[in-house]
Amino acid sequence: MAEISPFQGVRFNRDKVGDLARVICPPYDVISPEEQQAYHERSEYNIIRIEAGLENADDTPVSNRYTRARDVLDQWLKDGVFQIDTAETYYIYEQCFTYRDTRKRRMALIAFVMLEPWEKGWIHPHERTAVGVKTERLELMRACRADISPVFGLYDDPGNRVGKFMQPKMLPSKLMVDISIGDETHRIWKANEPEFVQRVSHFISPKPIYIADGHHRYETALAYRDERRKMSPGYSDYDAFNFIMMALVPFSDSGLIMLPIHRLVKGLSPDILSGLPDRLAEYFEITESPLKDMEMDEGKATGIRIAGLKKDVILNLRVRRDISLEDLMPGHSSAYQRLDVSAVENIIMEKLLDSPFERGDVMYSADIRESMKVLEEGKYQFAILIGQMPVTAIKAIADAKDRMPRKSTYFYPKLPTGLVLSRLDGRL
Repeated sequence: MAEISPFQGVRFNRDKVGDLARVICPPYDVISPEEQQAYHERSEYNIIRIEAGLENADDTPVSNRYTRARDVLDQWLKDGVFQIDTAETYYIYEQCFTYRDTRKRRMALIAFVMLEPWEKGWIHPHERTAVGVKTERLELMRACRADISPVFGLYDDPGNRVGKFMQPKMLPSKLMVDISIGDETHRIWKANEPEFVQRVSHFISPKPIYIADGHHRYETALAYRDERRKMSPGYSDYDAFNFIMMALVPFSDSGLIMLPIHRLVKGLSPDILSGLPDRLAEYFEITESPLKDMEMDEGKATGIRIAGLKKDVILNLRVRRDISLEDLMPGHSSAYQRLDVSAVENIIMEKLLDSPFERGDVMYSADIRESMKVLEEGKYQFAILIGQMPVTAIKAIADAKDRMPRKSTYFYPKLPTGLVLSRLDGRL
């Protein structure tokens, strides 16, 4: 079972830092170098100093951005910039935002979830991960001995029972965080009454949890847990390092938005580029449509489209019926083989291009308008645009014990970093 628990969160002290909107930031993996610098300049207390500190030219193995993050965390705890909740608490989190001119609301329960290896079958991944990112996150976790931002988890609750449990707790007297940034609002309430804790824990614990966002952080936390266990022969299963902080959202939440991630490519030789349409025809049925008529709404676009190979024309791709997906994607489930992103990665990127791409030769973007703008500016040779898939595709892939290619899904908007942190010392 996926055991969940309330915990003693670490939160910014408004009396010390002032406007909370100035001290939170997006998760590390969507922050550009320019944004990283901007968040450092926004406030001396911005969480970027812990989440993604700047590197210095004179960094060493014993003095670097990870040790600086540790020192900042320790100092902020000492100075009262951070305050630690005295009681173990579930945090009710409401994130409101605008999507396609419609106001949306996404509800999450921020909780501790006991770490379990994937093979146990209670926590499910849906995407592949990269080693380099996990190495960086592990260094940060070792230094800080804390979770800086929550993993985004999904679970089944078609009747919205947890939402009904949470609603009576969303009272002004229990409101802990109220932040407005642009068109987004973030509000957090505490809920630690024994009856609420028991009802929510008993409902969610028997359910599998599917990782929506944060695969690297989850795998890093598993590695960190194993390290701490080796250093603590008398450890208890309820030592804090056996848990990870998650924001849990039901699959049925009306504010759950999952976008595809498009690919932009450069660095190909003229010969490969000019011959690509003919090579695509070996695997795909191709139709053409005017670029000016291209659907720019992520929610309406379907299938695979390529822009940039032919002037003012979009190539619409569909895998040919005489092509065996099992032969092209051996060892993968039928759920995987049917995905557009799988065809893009396995057929176009790996088989047809098969190019030793340099760093930066492939750009990933969940914003179709940004993708087309970059293409029009001539920064990339062509764009591969992928249609939106249903959120249930995650469950189908995970239940088949398979994983989507890297950079397949983008949950919008991202969960911010800095609302709640959790320490990984002590015992629940």
